[in-house]
Amino acid sequence: MTEPSDKLREHLSGFARKHRFRGKGPLCVALVVTRHAKEKGLPLDPAQLLSASGGQVAGLGRSAVQSILARHGISRVLAAEGGRTSRGSLQNMREYVRVLNALGVEVDLDLVEAYWIERVKEFFAAKPFKISRDPSVALRSVIRDLIEQATELERESTGVHYAGALLQHLVGATLDCSLGLGAIEHNSFSTADAPQGRVGDFAVGDVAIHVTMLPGEAVIERCRSNLEAGLRPVIITRGPGSAIVHELARRHTIEDRIDVFEVGQFVASNIYQSGGYSDRGRRSALEELVRRYNEIIDAVETDPSHKIDFKS
Repeated sequence: MTEPSDKLREHLSGFARKHRFRGKGPLCVALVVTRHAKEKGLPLDPAQLLSASGGQVAGLGRSAVQSILARHGISRVLAAEGGRTSRGSLQNMREYVRVLNALGVEVDLDLVEAYWIERVKEFFAAKPFKISRDPSVALRSVIRDLIEQATELERESTGVHYAGALLQHLVGATLDCSLGLGAIEHNSFSTADAPQGRVGDFAVGDVAIHVTMLPGEAVIERCRSNLEAGLRPVIITRGPGSAIVHELARRHTIEDRIDVFEVGQFVASNIYQSGGYSDRGRRSALEELVRRYNEIIDAVETDPSHKIDFKS
């Protein structure tokens, strides 16, 4: 595959930085719109790239994206919905059409596509979350640092909920390590509870577990439904979320019927127990937790950049 010229790469890289074309949604938009440009020619009219309903980018979907990737020897799924559900896809399309038109009719669109294929390969190779092996660092601090990494990445990649997914799958991995494989069901972060008939993010015995970055009325209503069904609701959240849950539950007069855990405490306590309260045991338990977490990401998510990598 011919490489884009330095000038073209610089131009597209500047656009990608400015408009945050890093996540799977924007990358899908770039690939599909570039393909439209190759088929229709430049300049493109954004109005002609809308679906019949006008609410989505024409042709933006998993099959179209995967077809483009397949021509470059890539079989991994970039996005389950091909970017159709990505927040801001229409605006991303308009911004990208603007930069394509500015490149002029003489631009080599094969090289433009090659640039975005490079970004896709980087995306698949990315492991943004780093976890320290330093035994002097408290386990709660290790978890807090992971959440901070995910939150920062979320700011840079509009529309991708890294932090929420990290929390959900960390809790899922912790439950697997504690209860054994097969005790709970894992779903992608984008899978909603209600349409699937799920009582929460996880169900264990008569316990419904809800994992949330920022608790709101919706999770309290789900807890109320759990109670009415004879289940015991548990909420696992970040530190600031605990106070919010208690206040919301108090307003609904169910504060004494919901258990709330701060995620760092929940994960750390399980690592201590699994590791037998020894240094070597803790390190082994932490490594097993990360291994299981990454297996879950491979199984239920299409974005490998959600994974965790150890750093020395």
